[in-house]
Amino acid sequence: MPPAPKSGDALFASVDRVNAELFTLTYGAIVRQLLTDLEEVEEVNKQLDQIKGFIFRGYNIGTRLVDEFLAKSNVSRCVDFKETADVIAKLGFKMFLGVTATVTNWDVEGTSCSIVLEDNPLVDFVELPDTCQGLQYCNLLSGVIRGALEMVSMKTEVTWVRDMLRGDDAYEMRVKLIKQVPEEYPYKDDD
Repeated sequence: MPPAPKSGDALFASVDRVNAELFTLTYGAIVRQLLTDLEEVEEVNKQLDQIKGFIFRGYNIGTRLVDEFLAKSNVSRCVDFKETADVIAKLGFKMFLGVTATVTNWDVEGTSCSIVLEDNPLVDFVELPDTCQGLQYCNLLSGVIRGALEMVSMKTEVTWVRDMLRGDDAYEMRVKLIKQVPEEYPYKDDD
């Protein structure tokens, strides 16, 4: 019998992490530099989520974090997208950010939901100036979720619906399952 999955608090305690303030300030400095270099808020939003290059891009982080999560959490394979979203909200966010999220607003097909964060350590020390109101400062997190889900064979689209930096009452991401990608095994037995 496999070991029981760890709780979110046990996972958070078991992960080696950098100082939260250092990470938050470093991320903020990178966002600020992107704004200076690219000068277009929409281009910065894309860069924070994009696939290639720069280390703080969410997608790249997600593809790497999923391995650590699976190795340390003892979570067995999720049976569907609903269970996967629940594991992300209750265990994944707790393990890596120290917060728990809520999964709400499921569509009828069970392929789209909202993940709501009432607390987000990524935005400590952040105030958006009027010139950056279109900035999706936390787009890193949507990229992380997309990258992690792709590594477990789920192609998704993740968009921000609400953002406390823009005056909303919570941080809400809409996660939509586009397709379940069948697992491919690189080696086939020809016998």
